[in-house]
Amino acid sequence: MPTYEATLGGPVLRDRLWFSVDNDDTRDLDQLSVAAPGKDGAVRILVAIADVDGSVPIGSPIDDHARANTTSVYTAAQTFPMLPLELSTDLTSLVADDDRPAMVVDMEILADGEVGTADIYRALVRNKAKLAYHSVGAWLEGKGPLPDRAAAVAGIAEQIRQNDEAAQRLRQRRREHGALDLETLEARPVFTADGTLTDLATDPKDRAKELIEDLMIAANGVTARFLAERRMPSLRRMVRQPERWPRLVELAERHGGRLPAEPDAVALSQFLEARRKADPERFPDLSLTVVKLLGPGEYVVDLPGQEPPGHFGLAVRDYTHSTAPNRRFPDLITQRLLKATLAGRPSPYAPAALGQLATHCTEQEDAANKVERQVRKSAAALLLEPRVGDWFDAIVTGASDKGTWVRTAHPLVEGRLERGQQGLDVGDHVRVRLVHTDVERGFIDFVR
Repeated sequence: MPTYEATLGGPVLRDRLWFSVDNDDTRDLDQLSVAAPGKDGAVRILVAIADVDGSVPIGSPIDDHARANTTSVYTAAQTFPMLPLELSTDLTSLVADDDRPAMVVDMEILADGEVGTADIYRALVRNKAKLAYHSVGAWLEGKGPLPDRAAAVAGIAEQIRQNDEAAQRLRQRRREHGALDLETLEARPVFTADGTLTDLATDPKDRAKELIEDLMIAANGVTARFLAERRMPSLRRMVRQPERWPRLVELAERHGGRLPAEPDAVALSQFLEARRKADPERFPDLSLTVVKLLGPGEYVVDLPGQEPPGHFGLAVRDYTHSTAPNRRFPDLITQRLLKATLAGRPSPYAPAALGQLATHCTEQEDAANKVERQVRKSAAALLLEPRVGDWFDAIVTGASDKGTWVRTAHPLVEGRLERGQQGLDVGDHVRVRLVHTDVERGFIDFVR
């Protein structure tokens, strides 16, 4: 058993080979992980989550500010953090080579990809290697060398391998349960040193991003079940069954597949996997269509004794957000609920207050997404200004009474279809001509 530190109320785990993987320029590090061999082929994974609550007391001015914002907003021009930078990028960040308090999700990943025994506790940790997605992903895929920061710490390379093995087990098991393995492309503006916009580059998934995604999904599931088993009201992250399922059925038929009349995550997952293998080049377009038809996620309250709302896209019954408390307020709420549970205290939030926070966090997330899209659209409009009159291949990404939107293939930009939208629906491929741009408002207009 680990040695306990009375002031912390948990084990001191600084000597373990913890590492982080995030974007190259990320400073607000929320989680670390470390692996150890388990019994009967299992892998034990520990995920350490930054203890933000310890520096942001509930009801404090900083907490009020974070509750109003509920999320960090990331744009090409500027990042608007949920918390002051002195906290999120330093005092509450799991920076390299410093001791930090954390909440640890300790879980056993069985040989078949199921999560076995699990626990949550507080601990003291130390990040031994701050790593980046692209370089770790390239190494895992055999396309690049072991990153220097990983090579500098004995044992980190094996740690990455063990974490990746556990993540692959989890991913395969989720696929069997019907999780949707989608591949959507996001474009980010590329600027020269003097600030000139030169391109919109895509940032595809890699093995390292999948590794972290799979471990975080598992940790969030453990957290949701941990709170439910102890009858603690909590926030859940859910994606409802798609209201536009008939359109998905129609799209499947168009691609030679078949879906049942009623929403079925396993059937949709199997169809998507078949299409990925049959046409990998156009699979991102199909993924985008499915994302648009699924609809957005939202936060809801889970009360003891109620049936959990579930997450259709992940095909999981129990899911919350807990692994990014520096960036998302729902994760900070969950951390406070965990601390109260561990201490045997009642919830710091009444159920009615949780309900109001769930609605507020969902609305603020939607607003943040709109801001991020607006900045991307302005950058795209600036890039396309010289190309008014050109023709582009595109896919319909939105079709409603409010208008029809398309996304071009090269470059990856979205705009409104001002003429020729009759009969079109999400997922249709069209040829469009650029007729107008407005950089200030982020308008990009096409005609068919």
